[in-house]
Amino acid sequence: MEKICPKCNHINHLDLELAIEQYVCSNCNGLINVAENKLVKEISNSKYFTSLKIGQKGTIEGIDYIVVAIVIRKTGRDYKWAEYYLKDKSLNDAFLSESEGHWVFMKPLCQPFQTTKYGATFNDESYRKYETTQSSIASAYGFFEDSIKYGVASYSEYVRGERIISFENHGENRHYYLEGRHFPNSELKLAFKNLDFIPSKVSYGIVQPFFINTKQLINIFGVTAILISLLQFYFYTTRTNYEVFRDSIRFDSVRNKELISKSFELKGASAPLEVKLYSNVDNSWANVELSLVNEKTNETEYASKDIEQYHGYEGGESWSEGSRDEEFNICGVAPGKYHFTISAQKQGFEKPSGETYFSPDGTKSYEVDDLGFVNVTILGTQDKTSYNLENIENNNPEIAQELKVAKEYVKSNPNFTAPIIDNDTSNPAVDIVASWKPVTMWNYFIILIIMIILTVLSFWGEHTFEKEKWSNSANSPYPKDY
Repeated sequence: MEKICPKCNHINHLDLELAIEQYVCSNCNGLINVAENKLVKEISNSKYFTSLKIGQKGTIEGIDYIVVAIVIRKTGRDYKWAEYYLKDKSLNDAFLSESEGHWVFMKPLCQPFQTTKYGATFNDESYRKYETTQSSIASAYGFFEDSIKYGVASYSEYVRGERIISFENHGENRHYYLEGRHFPNSELKLAFKNLDFIPSKVSYGIVQPFFINTKQLINIFGVTAILISLLQFYFYTTRTNYEVFRDSIRFDSVRNKELISKSFELKGASAPLEVKLYSNVDNSWANVELSLVNEKTNETEYASKDIEQYHGYEGGESWSEGSRDEEFNICGVAPGKYHFTISAQKQGFEKPSGETYFSPDGTKSYEVDDLGFVNVTILGTQDKTSYNLENIENNNPEIAQELKVAKEYVKSNPNFTAPIIDNDTSNPAVDIVASWKPVTMWNYFIILIIMIILTVLSFWGEHTFEKEKWSNSANSPYPKDY
């Protein structure tokens, strides 16, 4: 279809044969009456940026449409929006409405719906009245089957979730009933290719859905919870937790060196390995460094743990902090054969002071004090015995000989380094217990709690979202905050 403007002789083309009464020249903005082929008036440009152009083609819901007209409407407060008139090849009508970056796709209804003061009923479903708006035409473009009326039109809109029905009264018994839905930008880009401009969104659209489908989220989480519960029940009934390692490690045996434990095997799926430590610390500390070594892959998981316990009196009241027990998990340990490498230290290891000698084999120390006694300590057990030096030759000749040998040994070895003596004999060792835990309820409850929290957040977010959507409606179901 081609129409030559009588004012500027511009050819207005539309790739569709359509019976029209008026059109707006795309060159001079003149409103032309087709029957008389004369200028009716000049249409002012509203400077409203439109995304679609007259004659532009697109496909919506599998139907090919062409944009035949565009109307820019405004309210009394100069709020504007765009209405795009679409036609398919069979000349059926459809509409796209864009307001503050939010799009609605609408089609005419063949019969009116029932309305009440605050709502409407359509297809046995209830819709809530959003607003009745008075508007007028600010600008127009394209080809029109009926004459453009510049009087005030009335729009009544009713909303149910992502759907909308509306009643439009344009005067002179011109009534239109439309049904529409939210039309996201992603669908707009697919329907109309190579768009030069898409307006930015302001706030939320009247039928814009919440970012998350809360009902669908509940269904997904419900099915997930059932599957997880069944798996947890299976693991709980078919597998058991068991102890894989237990030992008491003396501090003096692993100081400045590592102890390699016996091998142990972990069976089942990947699971946490729980390690418990106990040391009889008393106003002191201890530290354990432990590595779990996979004997097949040599992969190593390293952990270091402090054990501290302090207590005392202050201001007439007793206080305490720390614990003699500590535990930690090595998470996600795969099945296989493993061993530990262990090193440990504690408060209480000190170098001896005074005149002290050591046996050549390093098993005993001989400390000569200022009172004339020699204190003999078996380093392995820290057992100590005192002897009087004055008559040691007569009463304890063996000890006297050992002391003599120790003195000669130290003197003949100038680079001799005295071993560390454990002065805290009440805490000689740290107890280590490791348990394989293929069955644990902790992760199971964490997942359930996370799903519950996400569901609650989704409900709260949707409530806030809907409240904001209805903030401009005089019929909002949400009480206003004053």
